[in-house]
Amino acid sequence: MHCSKSLGYLAYPLLILSLVAALSMQAQTTDNPQQSAPPAQSPAPDTESQPTPLQPTQPTPLTRDPLSQAQQEQGNSNSQPQANYPNEQERIRLAREAQERVRARRAARTAATVKDTYSHKYEIYFGYSYLRMRPGHFLQHGNEYGWNAGMTRLFTPKFGVSADLRGYYKSVFVGNNPYSLNQPFISNYSAMVGPQYYVRQRKNYAISGQVLAGVTHNLFNADSAGHPGNLVGLYDNGTRFTAAAVVPVDINLGPGLALRIAPDYNLTTWGYNLTTPTGPVSGTDFQHNLGFTLGLNYRYGRQ
Repeated sequence: MHCSKSLGYLAYPLLILSLVAALSMQAQTTDNPQQSAPPAQSPAPDTESQPTPLQPTQPTPLTRDPLSQAQQEQGNSNSQPQANYPNEQERIRLAREAQERVRARRAARTAATVKDTYSHKYEIYFGYSYLRMRPGHFLQHGNEYGWNAGMTRLFTPKFGVSADLRGYYKSVFVGNNPYSLNQPFISNYSAMVGPQYYVRQRKNYAISGQVLAGVTHNLFNADSAGHPGNLVGLYDNGTRFTAAAVVPVDINLGPGLALRIAPDYNLTTWGYNLTTPTGPVSGTDFQHNLGFTLGLNYRYGRQ
């Protein structure tokens, strides 16, 4: 029994020593993991580095940006002439057709304006009048100034009938005379009627012709006291035949209004009864007088 206790006493130190040795080995293993790691295996052979037999490869399609492709196509189209672009003769033909269309539209507008201007039924004209005439058989020519007014009834755009009224006034220099009447004031008035015809009607102007005939009434008194004009060489008072040929030129200010300038030829038939040193003389003078009228022509009504 004493022997077994001695063995027990010896076993405890051995057990403690073995436990300490095991703990120290575990600590060394933790500090040096490479020593405890298993030996590294040899690397596997690299199969990719070994040459392989050549194999045919398919070409990879190139992808392009749609925007850059469209710009390149546009550049090519600008640098090269298009196949369907018209040639020089075709461009000339198209330009002429365009000009003809412009002319046709312009002509249509002009025709509409002309129709609107000259489709009126009535015309009323009035203005200033001038006439170069001779107030007596032995007197010199002088200037008469006055007024002119008239109305035209148009039955077609070009043909109508005009009624014309005029009045002229003048102070006449008769020279020295025994009656001390030096500058008597005279006047004459006329009323005429006749056809009018437009020979040209344009957008901006018109030219017509009038042939008028009627009567003229003279007031050729020597003074306000009523002394007869034949005392100082004037024509007799009275009513006589007269005629006129007029060429009215209308400058259109609009469809219903125009500025009228009308050169005028006026025929007068004035009589005289004069006393001369050789005896009394009498007769009728056919005077060919020239003048013009300047005024406005107003159109209204529709045919």
